[in-house]
Amino acid sequence: MAYSCYITFPTTFFAIRAESLLKNEPYTFKMVPVPRSISSSCGTALRCECDDISFVRAFLLDNGLELEAYYRLEEIGLRVPTVEELRFDE
Repeated sequence: MAYSCYITFPTTFFAIRAESLLKNEPYTFKMVPVPRSISSSCGTALRCECDDISFVRAFLLDNGLELEAYYRLEEIGLRVPTVEELRFDE
């Protein structure tokens, strides 16, 4: 099974800022529409490797970004993916 992790943002501004900050960092990521299995609202999410999400999260928070939530989705083709909301100790 393949998994991808997603970070959502409270506004589009923070998503655009995250992309700008991460473009010169060694993390593999892509800005994507928020998957419907996470939310039916419009918006942009950051998709990254699940092994990197803790580092990406820390990097973005250290740079003053507001982050909304974190998710791990099982990528299973055309079927509805399994969604797990991730929690981090603050």
